[in-house]
Amino acid sequence: MTVVARRRLVLVVGVVAFVLISLAVARWLDADSSERAQVEELLAAQARGDVGAMALALDRCDTPCAQELAALAARFADEGEGEVEIVRYDSATSHALGSETGKTRVVWQRKGLLPTVQCVTVRRTGDPITGPAVTLTRLSAPIAREGSC
Repeated sequence: MTVVARRRLVLVVGVVAFVLISLAVARWLDADSSERAQVEELLAAQARGDVGAMALALDRCDTPCAQELAALAARFADEGEGEVEIVRYDSATSHALGSETGKTRVVWQRKGLLPTVQCVTVRRTGDPITGPAVTLTRLSAPIAREGSC
């Protein structure tokens, strides 16, 4: 094999490796975006009092779970309408390369109201090759503004 052929081979291998690594990083970042979007949808459903949408957003939400969600939704339904704004988002599972379960601390508010802090339990499965999956499993009642999950 000539020197030119070796250089071309090394260049092709380098480009293929770069593309594969880029695809893995893109999937990883997509999981972070997916997690945040799912949490935002769950909180928006809670803010508008939509217990059915909340239950659908959580994996395996049985009758006791739905009852807890109904209590949460009723608590926020009296506060009026308004778009949910995420003020701070601290995910224990962000940047997970494999399967991991953790709590995401979310500070959110609606215009004109004080912030609310809640914890969402998030389960991530998969890996960079097969692709990640994000599942929400639990939504806590509000906690102290400086509280941790």
